[in-house]
Amino acid sequence: MSTQSSIANINIAPTPVLTFSPVVLPVPGRQVPLQLKVSVPATGSNLPVLLFSHGHGQSTFLSSLRGYGPLVDYFAAEGFVVVQPTHQDSKALGLDPNGPEGALFWSSRADDMRVILDHLDQVEAAVPGLAGRLDRTRIAAMGHSMGGHTVGQLAGMRVTDPVTGTTTGGQVDSRLRAWVMLGAPGNGADLAPFATAHYPVLGGTTFDSMTAPVLVVAGDQDRSDRFSARADWRTDAYHRSPGPKCLFTVLGSGHMLGGISGYDVAETDDENPARVAFVRETILAYLRTALDPADASWDHTQKSLQAQDQPQGRIECK
Repeated sequence: MSTQSSIANINIAPTPVLTFSPVVLPVPGRQVPLQLKVSVPATGSNLPVLLFSHGHGQSTFLSSLRGYGPLVDYFAAEGFVVVQPTHQDSKALGLDPNGPEGALFWSSRADDMRVILDHLDQVEAAVPGLAGRLDRTRIAAMGHSMGGHTVGQLAGMRVTDPVTGTTTGGQVDSRLRAWVMLGAPGNGADLAPFATAHYPVLGGTTFDSMTAPVLVVAGDQDRSDRFSARADWRTDAYHRSPGPKCLFTVLGSGHMLGGISGYDVAETDDENPARVAFVRETILAYLRTALDPADASWDHTQKSLQAQDQPQGRIECK
């Protein structure tokens, strides 16, 4: 997992990938139908499924089914069927951000992921050439930033609605086998005034009930006083939740982890293609083992990092 190897392989897809979009799922009560992009390896069967939840962000299309190519293309090429919803907070939809869920559409985001799981047969039937190729016993969920918050809700994280005062969550969606939270918001009690005013629901986030075995990914330079004065706030999903959990800290990285939200995008605060390659290779090792305990990829990756004099990241588990 050297830097030289990562740079050499960053644009090489082991398997050609086919993409199909939009798959449209009408959802009662949703302001607009749920639109999905599905990326599929051109060959192979018994394919694991990866649901990917985009961040909130300020961009129009990166925070939608059209974003996160550096991750989505990679995992599809490595054998995953990647399903990307466009959540209702996406600027591409132009919906009113002043509704009961606020600008983040936090609750419907988690509902979107559940709708995909509920209608996986319909998604499979809609994509040409996908029928009969899914392994429904190996389904993972991954999300970045607000997408990490969304995945946390599926892993048992609790959220208190600032409008109604009702606390939801605490249940793990048993249809999932693996959960990955990248740059997710931290403990609600430590939310800064700016975020409290603009994204009040984040103040009601707690992790004590998040019992699923989650991989938490955070850059050690991912800091913003607009969200929290604490430098390690983005690691709370690991430190403030019960095990089993693993924390993957990406050294020298900001919120975009080298540029995961898109290719050559202006919003990346730490553009580094080699870092992106390292991040996704490490996550892949975790997913392979999480979805197949007989696979030793995660153990090998941890030992490899421990043996390096100047590693690009570190891993701790509990």
